[in-house]
Amino acid sequence: MMNHLIGQKAPQFKAKAVQKDKILDDFTLNDFLGKYVVFFFYPLDFTFVCPTELHAFQDKLKEFEKRNAQVIACSVDSWYSHFAWLQTPKNKGGIQGVEYPIISDLNKQIAKEYQVLKEDEGIAYRGLFLIDKQGMIKHLLVNDLPLGRSIDEAIRMLDALIFHEEHGEVCPANWSQGAKAMEPTPEGVSNYFS
Repeated sequence: MMNHLIGQKAPQFKAKAVQKDKILDDFTLNDFLGKYVVFFFYPLDFTFVCPTELHAFQDKLKEFEKRNAQVIACSVDSWYSHFAWLQTPKNKGGIQGVEYPIISDLNKQIAKEYQVLKEDEGIAYRGLFLIDKQGMIKHLLVNDLPLGRSIDEAIRMLDALIFHEEHGEVCPANWSQGAKAMEPTPEGVSNYFS
């Protein structure tokens, strides 16, 4: 299944994307090497759970930026649809005010490569990929269509990755910033539970 993507280089692509009022022609993940990337898929523009997620990521954008992380969204809609959705006010189901890039995966190739394409409907599941500064996938989570994701959990996982990279310790269940971590040894587990 999908966990074979863990520890692998994030699949690369060139695609059109929309950011604020600009259409970006050759958008690629390679532009973000040296930064963390939170790359997420959503099913479709102008739907129901999707705008809540895009706004929730926007609401926490400063938290991601503080951690040197770039948020990037992707769906199978055209860049024209993304652009129109970005012009639509929040109270009308739009995503006006969202500032991070939104990729157009019109041919569904990116969703296929990230293994989140729901083939029977031709749309993406709610996949989220945490990519490290070298372009390696370190965490992924995929939700079914009706299940919105937790942005706080995405931040928690980013914090855990950064903590592990900086300190070499591992992060136990329910770890959060400032909590006790452990050495990856039998003694580390014993000390953690002591």
